[in-house]
Amino acid sequence: MAVSPTPSTSQEPPQPRAGRGSVAARVHWRFWRYPIGVQSLIAVALGAAIGWAFPVVGEGLKILGDAFLNAVQMVVVPLVFPLIVLGISRMESVKKVGRIAGKSILYFEIVTTVILLLAVGLAKAFDLGVGAPTSGGDAAAVGNLQQGVDFHELLLHAIPKNVFQAFAEGNLLGVIVFATLVGIALAALGEKARPVNDVLDSFAGAMFKVVGYVIAFAPLGVLGFIAYDVAHYGFGNLVSLLGFVGVVYLGLILVLGVVFPVIAAIYGVRYVAMLRSIGDLAGLAFVTRSSEAVLAPLLGRLEKFGVSRSTSSFVVPLGYSFNTDGSVLYQAVALVFIANAFGLDTSWGSLLLMVGVLVVLSKGMAGVASASVVVLLAASTTIGLPPEGVALLLGVDFIVDMARTGVNVVGNSLAAAVIDRSEIRGARRRGEPLPADLDAAAAADPAGGAGTDGSPGAAAGGPAPSAPAGADEGHPSPVTADRAGAPAPDERVDATQGSQR
Repeated sequence: MAVSPTPSTSQEPPQPRAGRGSVAARVHWRFWRYPIGVQSLIAVALGAAIGWAFPVVGEGLKILGDAFLNAVQMVVVPLVFPLIVLGISRMESVKKVGRIAGKSILYFEIVTTVILLLAVGLAKAFDLGVGAPTSGGDAAAVGNLQQGVDFHELLLHAIPKNVFQAFAEGNLLGVIVFATLVGIALAALGEKARPVNDVLDSFAGAMFKVVGYVIAFAPLGVLGFIAYDVAHYGFGNLVSLLGFVGVVYLGLILVLGVVFPVIAAIYGVRYVAMLRSIGDLAGLAFVTRSSEAVLAPLLGRLEKFGVSRSTSSFVVPLGYSFNTDGSVLYQAVALVFIANAFGLDTSWGSLLLMVGVLVVLSKGMAGVASASVVVLLAASTTIGLPPEGVALLLGVDFIVDMARTGVNVVGNSLAAAVIDRSEIRGARRRGEPLPADLDAAAAADPAGGAGTDGSPGAAAGGPAPSAPAGADEGHPSPVTADRAGAPAPDERVDATQGSQR
């Protein structure tokens, strides 16, 4: 006889009711699902409020920013080294390495000179600094800074006697030189170097993952920096030097809106599309005041945009040392401001002397602490301006530093795209087959060859090419394919979206 089952006396555990705790958890979860740019904007507002309302707390939060930057700097050198080595070892010849390096340096010098002339012209047109108060500057404030740029030390800095010391100190210029030599050596070995290349490629992939983890905490770093800046500096200096800050920002806007688009049009670079691709990274550099914070994801974005990995991994790190477009504009405007404030000569002859001095000194910024202020101080001393003028501007340096850092990121991105397009055009003129990474870039972006083979492109006014199928669904596009078949940086991790793919 069948026995009916006895009903179980156990009951399902009651579901928690929606309350304050669950609402807070949902808000917390929703915040971390926002893009990193939105998170950073929220952190900026919150940090400014804390720094203004609770200055002591704001200054204490600086540890968050310092910890974030330390974490970024921890992975910059381990990432840059394998990328440069791989980029050079996979080039077809040592001659190509020299050609790209020569084009890069020439480009940096020409663009720097144009931006310096624009800067001194703007400052002269606005009579910037005339009648400005000079009593607020304390020369002792710059007394602990390096008083000039020692080019003898700069050369030795680029050729370290101990490569492990260069790695430990974060000597990016020395690492670039050493990585270039290793890349050339591996290229000379040919097929024998494949195991080393495979190891370096895997290591670079791991570093991209680590960078993704670090960038996820960027909003906390932004919160700490903004809270400290507002608490420590306040808004008083901003009011008294509002004209100087305004002219610097106007100059940077002209660089972004006029100078860079003209350069991009000449070489068929889709400038607006590039800005869309890297805009949030430039914004992150703006709020953190650190271009190193976005180096790793920037290389990935440029590769996705259509710049070959071999070019971007060489030009961008080199530009971090020698192509600081936003910084040189600030320095030129500052020199004119100081000269006018102290009633010194600002004739066009003197202004051209300032330009010449900065063209030379700005290339010595690599490896110098407080680089922009040091170069400004060195230039002031060279042309006979008082150091009190430099000290006068220190109170608003953090405000202009944000903008010039963001422009530096855009400028180096454009430099990589321009050199890449130049390589494509040169290969087509010579009738040479394109290397695999350049061929993928040219196929994905016909604008790179505009003007050389009749193909339509942005420079000729043609429509921008559409993205390859699947590129927006998280699948790697042909643009990001590496010669060795390894996943591109954006496929490994899109660090700026706050989540891994």
